[in-house]
Amino acid sequence: MKDLTVGREGKLILNFALPMLLGNVFQQLYNVVDSIIIGKFLGKEALAAVGASFPLIFVLISFIIGFAIGATIVIAQYFGAKDMLRVKRAVDTLYIFMFFTSLLLTFLGIYISKYIFQLIALPDDVIPLAVDYFTIYSLGFVFFFGFQGTSAILRGLGDSRTPVYFLVGSTLINIALDLTFVIGLGWGIKGVAAATVIAQAAAFFAIVFYINKYHKFLDFSPLKMRFNREIFIKSIRIGLPSGMQQTVVSVGFLFLYRIVSMFGTTTIAAYSIAMRIDSFALMPSMNFSAAISSFVGQNIGAGKIDRIRSGLKATMQMSVMVSAGISIIAILFARPIMSVFTNDKEVINIGIQYLYIVSSFYIVMAAMFSLMGLLRGAGDTLTSMFITIFTLWIVRIPASYFLSVKFGNIGIWWGIPIAWCLGLTLAFLYYKTGRWKKKAVVRRDLDNEDYKSNEY
Repeated sequence: MKDLTVGREGKLILNFALPMLLGNVFQQLYNVVDSIIIGKFLGKEALAAVGASFPLIFVLISFIIGFAIGATIVIAQYFGAKDMLRVKRAVDTLYIFMFFTSLLLTFLGIYISKYIFQLIALPDDVIPLAVDYFTIYSLGFVFFFGFQGTSAILRGLGDSRTPVYFLVGSTLINIALDLTFVIGLGWGIKGVAAATVIAQAAAFFAIVFYINKYHKFLDFSPLKMRFNREIFIKSIRIGLPSGMQQTVVSVGFLFLYRIVSMFGTTTIAAYSIAMRIDSFALMPSMNFSAAISSFVGQNIGAGKIDRIRSGLKATMQMSVMVSAGISIIAILFARPIMSVFTNDKEVINIGIQYLYIVSSFYIVMAAMFSLMGLLRGAGDTLTSMFITIFTLWIVRIPASYFLSVKFGNIGIWWGIPIAWCLGLTLAFLYYKTGRWKKKAVVRRDLDNEDYKSNEY
């Protein structure tokens, strides 16, 4: 556990972000390896199927992720206030909620997947592959939520390093199983999904073992966990906007896939690869955003508002500098990067167009992520939700559609940086108002008796 309320702000945030970045590099690495194996051995139809599955997966898991964000912010603020009893109850409440909802989403996802893929107009040769992949992948939701929830808890307590070790192990298992199931056993796209589920399960059980051995006060014992209504309501209040934001964004990406589908399997495959590259390229910005969220959460909980401004400045500088370097690499080496995933020249050329346009604006996204991370850490997730929904549904989707009608698939790509620029402007203007400072959830006048009365 790490106290983020004392010490040099920039150094604390950097040291907190680096382990998360390393972990996410490995997490994205096995996504990239999946795509490489699929593109090289299973063809562009399978590549398009996996790419189209992820927006549906995100639609189903996004609300749970939003609740986890809310719970993590509550945990960070209670930890900053040194209220360890509430920290423990927040952890229990998070686990109980995520377990039961993950089971529900598994059954729901399996039932609706085929209809969703038809709704977004996937080509007929892609839909059966997408359904096969999604069905197996969804069986691992309970492990995915369990690992992500535990990692979020540790980050809320200031420990961003430990989850990395388990994520690295999971990545290596996934890569080894990919090679075995797809190349060795010839299981095709089902083998890719099965490898991911097994790797996620291994990571979850390993991190639970660690929690029980080295953080005994958290005590991961399902039969001893207690659901706390007060903390659940607080987590929902903070997490609901994030969950709604994630859900609406995910549905928006399904709509974008429908726009992309108008241009056929080749464009879908190119877009799927480009999204993988984007995920890798934007990781530093996302991790700096997560780091400043925990930093802000703890400092607000401790009543140290003055540290937040300098923390934002340091985060913004580091994130923008790293993103600028990534943009240069993506532009200069666009063709070799695309060629790693596929040998199809048409797919490569379309992907290069995407990278030239979108990667030029990575620094804009980096700055926006930093501001959004500050708002979430302060508990002001509602504003973050409105900004994200507005830029996606009112700007990006309409712009991508109308520009694609006029300029072809290149118009879809231009809708992305247009939305980023507007999102950064709105986030900065709201930050300058200072209203986010009034969103803290910690109330020091609550005593333990009041707290315990809400448990059942």
